[in-house]
Formats: sequence, C-alpha cells, structure tokens
Amino acid sequence: MTIRSADAPFPPGDARAIARAFLPRRFYGNRYDYYYTLSKLRTDPLYPGVLEALRGTTAPVLDLGCGLGLLLHALRRDGQAMPWHGVDIDADKIRRGREIAARSGHADGACFDVVDLAAGWPPHAGSVAILDVLQYLDAQAQAALLADTAAMLTPGSRLVIRSGLGDDSRRGRTTRITDRLAHLAGWMQEVPKRYPTRAELESTLGEAGLAVEFRPLYGNTPFNNWLVVGRRD
Repeated sequence: MTIRSADAPFPPGDARAIARAFLPRRFYGNRYDYYYTLSKLRTDPLYPGVLEALRGTTAPVLDLGCGLGLLLHALRRDGQAMPWHGVDIDADKIRRGREIAARSGHADGACFDVVDLAAGWPPHAGSVAILDVLQYLDAQAQAALLADTAAMLTPGSRLVIRSGLGDDSRRGRTTRITDRLAHLAGWMQEVPKRYPTRAELESTLGEAGLAVEFRPLYGNTPFNNWLVVGRRD
C-alpha cells in the first residue's frame, strides 16, 4: 500500500517557531544548530510526514538516532504530548539536546540517552521512530532492529521509518554521496554501511505481522527518501 498525501516541509512560520528552541542562550553564541534545524524544517518533508503518521496515537515514542531531539520539538508543536525517549550514539548531541529540551519546557515526559545501535537498543513498548538510521547498520543489524522494534508495538502504536532505499536511481546515488559527505564534514559520526531495499523492508516487517505502507518523501530534495509506516492489524 502507498500513503497518498502531501509531500511538503513545514511552512516557514512553523519552521521558525520550532527552530527558535535551538538558538544559543546568548546573542553571541554559536547559531549552527538553529540554522541547521531551520533549513531542515523548511526543505525536508520528514517531520510533517512523521507527525502525520503518529497523530491519533498516545503511545510512548522511542526515537532511535534522535540527534538533537528535533522530533520531540516537532511533536510538541503539533500538540502531541506522548512520552518520548530519544537515543543517539553522539554524546555531544545528546547533551545539547537535553539542555535545549530543558530550557524549552519540554523536559517533562522526555528522556535522552547515549546508545550505540550497532550494539543494541533499549527495551520499549509503544511507537518507534527510525529516521535516517538504517543505512548506518549492516544487514544483520538492520534485520534484528526491524524485528525487535516490530515486537515493541502496542495496540494503536506505529513503527515509523524514514530511509533511503537501495537502488541504482539518480536519487539513490545522490543519497549515498551526501551521507558520506555528512560523515566527512563531522555531522554524522558513522559511515553509511547499507541501504535497505523496499522488498527487504516489506518482507521483514510483513513476517513480523505488520501491515506496511510506503510513501516517497522527496519534497524539494534530490534524495531517495521514503516514509515507511508499520501497524499491527
């Protein structure tokens, strides 16, 4: 099945309102996080797509590879108040994300932890978000993560994945090159290892008992990004 809905980033006003949380405390502080999040929200349809997928459920969300916790801020802006647990391998992003959430008034119901997904993931019951993470795991770890997170779903919850899909399209090649450049620039600590194919995701999640929906999430980007939503029937 394919989700049929708009593929668009946040409107400028909403993007700016969310990004303001990432401004430095002092006017002379480093504004990199602010400009990065503002640009991402204005150009990438990721978060509107994820918010749409999670809307209507109150199940706790485990955000695997959460970075600075941008999904937490987007959820709260959207009026979604479910508990949120974000984990990431980058200890500095987790530290900054925790501080930003606290001074933005989002600390209640939110938890940040440093976790290397190549080594494992925390127990959870509820919805799971795996956003731009699968490509940093090998095939065995991808299969294990998908099976385990599918088992975490509770009634009404969602497994929400955003990933580049493995193929030889122009978008696929652009995605691979850009992810490598993000690593060389220091924004991503890990080098991409493998991009899952649509057939692999359908097979693995289907065998786990999930109904799976796919939607291209290109927006105004040149990347081969797809939103994948899994539910238990």
